[in-house]
Amino acid sequence: MNLRILLVNPWIHDFAAYNLWSRPLGLLKVAGYLDSLETELFFIDCTDSIEIRKYGTGRFRSERIEKPSLLRQVPRSYKRYGIAAEEFVGKVKEQLPLDLVLMTCVMSYWYPGAQRAVELVRETAGDVPIILGGVYATLYHEHASRCSGADFIYKGPLSDSIGFAIRTFGFRPKKRRHVSARFRAGLQGGQPFAPLLTASGCPYRCHYCASDLLSKGYERRPADDVIDELGGLFNTGIRDFAFYDDALLFDPEEHIKPLLRKIVAKGLNARFHTPNGLHARFLDREIARLMKAANFRTIRLSLETVDHQRQEVTGGKVGNEDMKSAVKYLKDEGFTKDEIGVYLMYGLPGQPLDEVREGVEFLKDLDVRINLTEFSPIKGTKSWEELVRSGVIDEGLDPLLTNNTVFSYLYSGYDPQEVEGMRLDVKSYNAK
Repeated sequence: MNLRILLVNPWIHDFAAYNLWSRPLGLLKVAGYLDSLETELFFIDCTDSIEIRKYGTGRFRSERIEKPSLLRQVPRSYKRYGIAAEEFVGKVKEQLPLDLVLMTCVMSYWYPGAQRAVELVRETAGDVPIILGGVYATLYHEHASRCSGADFIYKGPLSDSIGFAIRTFGFRPKKRRHVSARFRAGLQGGQPFAPLLTASGCPYRCHYCASDLLSKGYERRPADDVIDELGGLFNTGIRDFAFYDDALLFDPEEHIKPLLRKIVAKGLNARFHTPNGLHARFLDREIARLMKAANFRTIRLSLETVDHQRQEVTGGKVGNEDMKSAVKYLKDEGFTKDEIGVYLMYGLPGQPLDEVREGVEFLKDLDVRINLTEFSPIKGTKSWEELVRSGVIDEGLDPLLTNNTVFSYLYSGYDPQEVEGMRLDVKSYNAK
C-alpha cells in the first residue's frame, strides 16, 4: 500500500505580505523526491488565495489577528495571509487517513503560521507524525524543536537524509519502477506563474545573506534541463516564470548567455521575471539584448547601498559604476523605468539614514524604479554576528523580532517619521 503523505505550506503571519511570484520551491523539490517513491501525495498551500493582478502576482486574502506579545509595541496591524482556518481543516479532512505530514516554513519570523497549521493538523488528523523543514527549521533548529509542535525538525536542503527522517517513523517506501515528476508538475500546472531555478546556492558570501547557510555550495543545472522544465510548464498553460536564483548572471559566458539563447530559440510566448536582485556587475550589452529578445518584463538589480566602503565590507558584489552601466545597457535595449527596479537597503548595521537618502537620489538620477528594502538580521550571518558583538541584539533573539518591519522600527535607531517621509517620497517618485 502506498504511503499517504500530506505536504503543507503554512500561512504567513506578518504586518504586510504581497505575492511577488512566491511559491514554496523547497517543498516542491520534496514533492519531486517523494514522487519517485511508492507514495500517494496531497498538497495544501495555505497561501493559495491571491487576487491576481499583474503577471501572476497579487494580493493575499488576509484577516486581522492578535499580535504576539513580543510585537505589541509595533504600531501596525498584524494579519494572517491565506485561506481561512476552516478551509484548511476541511482540506485536511478530505485527505484522511494520513500516514505522514511534511511542512515547510519559508521565513523564520513566520513560524506562528506553522505553529497554527501543526495545531490544526493535530486536532484534525490525530497523532500523525509531522516533519517540519525549510528556512526556519534550518536556521532556528533548537527554537523549532521547542516551539513548533512538529515531531521531527529537518535541517538543511533536500538530500538523502529526508529518507532518514521518514524512516524515523517506521516507514520504508520503495522506489517506483517508473519515475516521473507527475505530482510536482501537477502542483505547478494551473498556477498563474512558476518558479525557475537554474542553480542552487551562491558563489558570494554577502554579510547579510544566508544563502551559504541554506545551500551546500554553488551548483548549476545544465541549460537543457532548465529548457525542458520550462517547456513542460509552458505546456500546462503557465506564461509567467520567475527566476529564483541568487546569482543568475554569475559566470555569464558559461551560464546565462547560453541559456538565454536557448530560450530565445525556443520561441515561447512567455514572460520572465527576476524578483531576486541580479548582479549588475555581470550585466553587459549582450545580456540586455538577450533578455529583451526572451521577453523579460521585470528586472530587479541589487545595489543595497551607494557607500563604497560598505559595498566592499558587505560582499563587494557591486559598485555604483556597475549599476550605471547595467541600467544604460537595459535602457538602450528598450527596457523602461517600470521594468527596471533596484533594491536599496536601509537599516544595515551602522548605516546612517543620510546614506540611504543619498542612494535614493542616485537611483532617481538613473530614472529607475526604487525598491526600498528593510534590512532584517539572519541568524548565522556576519551581519548578525556584528549586531550581537555590538550589543544591539542578543544571540537568543526570538525570530519574531527579526521581521524586517519590526527590526527597522525597534533596532535601526532611525526616527520612524523620517523613514516614513522617505518612503512616501520614493512612492511618489515611482508613481510618476
